[in-house]
Amino acid sequence: MKRNNLITKLSISFLAVCLIMTAGCSKQDGQEKGTTEKAKATKVHHWKMVTTWPKNFPGLGTGANTVAEMITKMSGGRIQVKVYGAKELVPAFEVFDAVSSGTAEMGHGSAYYWKGKNEAIQFFSTVPFGLTAQEMNGWLYHGGGLKLWQEVYAQYNLVPAAAGNTGVQMGGWFNREINSLEDLKGLKMRIPGLGGEVFKRAGGTPVNLPGGELYTALQTGALDATEWVGPYNDLAFGFYKVAKYYYYPGWHEPGTTLEAIINKDAFDALPADLQEIVLSACKVANQDMLAEYTARNNAALVTLVNEHKVQLRAFPDDVLKELRKISDEVVAELAAKDETAKRIYSSFKTYREQVDAWHEISEKAFLRARSLK
Repeated sequence: MKRNNLITKLSISFLAVCLIMTAGCSKQDGQEKGTTEKAKATKVHHWKMVTTWPKNFPGLGTGANTVAEMITKMSGGRIQVKVYGAKELVPAFEVFDAVSSGTAEMGHGSAYYWKGKNEAIQFFSTVPFGLTAQEMNGWLYHGGGLKLWQEVYAQYNLVPAAAGNTGVQMGGWFNREINSLEDLKGLKMRIPGLGGEVFKRAGGTPVNLPGGELYTALQTGALDATEWVGPYNDLAFGFYKVAKYYYYPGWHEPGTTLEAIINKDAFDALPADLQEIVLSACKVANQDMLAEYTARNNAALVTLVNEHKVQLRAFPDDVLKELRKISDEVVAELAAKDETAKRIYSSFKTYREQVDAWHEISEKAFLRARSLK
């Protein structure tokens, strides 16, 4: 009996020691976890953003600056983003790989520059005769486009976000008049993405060059024509000095989305609030850039026409109809290449049909009404 009592007392003592040790471990674990979370929340992240644009170039380069500045301010300095223009850290067309590999934490460009990675990602930039800026944002944010974009980019260790839009662009600068499709044949023109493929099938030779090289290429005759963005940017580059005719509309880029790409490892390492700040800053910058282009393009166009005597021309309807026909063929062929392209195209096409039907009695109808005299 005494022996049993002794065993019981020893068991109780052992249990008490275990409980004390467990409580101590739990407290220590809790303290360590709290310390870790606190350190994560207060850590300062130093990020590099590489861009495809010349440093501080109006609209595009300054749009990248806006994203960086907003992230830094909104995070209270917990993320500090330094922007590098094209060639400062990496060449313009190496931005995608630099961010994917972690050489830089962020990039700023447009998805059609990376068609060599996956042709289907061009849908997330712009499609000839496709979506306007307003329509593009609708597809990305509320039509399933962003989810598809994230899915594709995750394969490259990237998180994408819309971070700017130029609106409907101009058709380009030419040193000859375009009166028929025949006039496009043999032309060497800087025109990227799906628009370049359409131009090629129309008989031209598409060339993909970064913006900073276009003036010299036109001046030396390496290019016969170029598109860039619109009056606001084209005036800044001085294309009026080396090309005579300025054509509209930008059939090839009706609402070009500019992207921020984020290294997924760097993004996942952020606490939830900083992740939300990064994505929200991109969303605000996306809206701000479109507002800037809308506000500044016409004033720049007036300067080009009145001061620099640029000859403004509209593409003939017959030319646009032929380009639209070729464009439909190009996009349909792309959609048939693989399952990913098919899914993206299906989402894009369904959304475009719906929004076009609505805009027939809203945006288009209003603009027609406003132009009545």
